[in-house]
Amino acid sequence: MKTRRAASPAPTALPSAPLRRRLEKAARTAVKASYSPYSKFPVGAAILCGSGKIFTGCNVENASYGLCNCAERTAIFSAAATGERVVTAVAVYTPTVTPSSPCGACRQVINEFGPDAIVISVCDGADRIETTLSALLPDAFGPKNLL
Repeated sequence: MKTRRAASPAPTALPSAPLRRRLEKAARTAVKASYSPYSKFPVGAAILCGSGKIFTGCNVENASYGLCNCAERTAIFSAAATGERVVTAVAVYTPTVTPSSPCGACRQVINEFGPDAIVISVCDGADRIETTLSALLPDAFGPKNLL
């Protein structure tokens, strides 16, 4: 198994191994609800909130492609709808041989609620990515820019 860790400008603690496994399992379960008839690229995500709660999401496509929603954003929006405001970790699962990182839009939404979040990408292969949002989205624009 190859674990790729991107360099991070600020050290952020990874969730414990059991908690990472719970997040990854939740993301793998979430992918089963994916509605991806156009791309045929199902994605599941699980987020860990500051409260300790885990929320899941899957990608939901639409015939009007611009209205599709990614798994990561589905999970974050579900959490925000219940009052959660802090994301500490994100796990993304794709049933592929290599892991996939969140897209740019998802990175920006993660930044809104978890600028210091850990991002873990897993797949059906042995490889995985463990990094931080700040490594994926350096010098991000966010709430602090509007103050």
